[in-house]
Amino acid sequence: MRVAIVHHWFVSQGGGERVAEVLAEMYPSADLFTLVADPKKVPPSLRNRRLQTSLINRLPFSSRIYRNLLPLYPTAVERLDLRGYDLVLSSDSGPMKGVTVSPSAVHICYCHSPMRYLWDQYHHYRRSMGPIARATFGLSAEYVREWDQRASRRVTQFIANSRYVASRIREYYGRESVVIHPPVETSAGHIAGKPGEAYLTVGRLVPYKRIDLLIQACNILGRELRIIGTGPEESSLRALAGKTIKFLGNVDEASLWHEYANCRAFLFGGEEDFGMAMVEAQSCGRPVIAFGKGGALEAVVSPKRTAYSPQDTCVLFDRQSPEAVIKALLCFEAAEYRFDPLIIRRHAERFGVQAFRRSFRAVVDDTIANFSPAKRLEAPCEQSA
Repeated sequence: MRVAIVHHWFVSQGGGERVAEVLAEMYPSADLFTLVADPKKVPPSLRNRRLQTSLINRLPFSSRIYRNLLPLYPTAVERLDLRGYDLVLSSDSGPMKGVTVSPSAVHICYCHSPMRYLWDQYHHYRRSMGPIARATFGLSAEYVREWDQRASRRVTQFIANSRYVASRIREYYGRESVVIHPPVETSAGHIAGKPGEAYLTVGRLVPYKRIDLLIQACNILGRELRIIGTGPEESSLRALAGKTIKFLGNVDEASLWHEYANCRAFLFGGEEDFGMAMVEAQSCGRPVIAFGKGGALEAVVSPKRTAYSPQDTCVLFDRQSPEAVIKALLCFEAAEYRFDPLIIRRHAERFGVQAFRRSFRAVVDDTIANFSPAKRLEAPCEQSA
């Protein structure tokens, strides 16, 4: 059986890239395809694998400007030659669910999220643009959104990385999904003897992560916040930061796990699809303080009562505002002694790589066993958002 693994893009190293790595480990003879790749950002374990890129990758500075090339996505994706493959596995939060496959091929899409800038985050992204960019983005987004809905019918089986994402796949594409949480390297985590005083957040510095809220709250309280990651918001976040905020940039694996193990708690201000970094922090026994909406609720054990118990792994805030983050920080500090690092770590182990492998393989086997080429034509028609 010839297998192809399709990933949206290799321009950063995050949770989606980790999923692509695990799939490549599971299917070592598979060929790899992507829309665009920065050779320095391709995971080391994949650099010796055959990786085919789209026509977008031939353009100058493609790994920096690919989001501005939205109108080219449909053509670039459909020109990838996947003829001759029996099984296509896509790891996607972009347009790669739309690859064209042979009528007899099975296409299983592990969906990290429908394209945020076309769907739930469309207005947020559009507001952040200048007048000319806003107008052109609106026109191209409408065209690509319609294509994205049609393209979703090409998928034999969707797998969502959380129940939250599954609900959005249902809303935007009219398709049902199996939920398998993403693989987290919990075995790399360790519990430090005594955690430090600094809070930690990890992730791309992009608007929806709402790192600005965390900075403002820590500025006001005078708490140290360490930030791992880079992104387009870095300059504006640095301008907002006070003297207790430390930007660490991208760090190596050893440093990342050291920061997790030694933080006071892990902070997250965005509405996340799942939250792999939250699980990584918990694998080191560290509690989470997060916005209580979206996939984050599936990554933590939240309080069922007004008082915290040792079974809990987090403190949640219900509004994305500095005031709500401040309240959550103070609640955590008052109840900090109640959180048990061993219990927090045991919770994180549920999301390990082996659990993902078993669940994913079972879905692949079941989908192949029940596949008929005619079923692809019977997929639900696209629905308006």
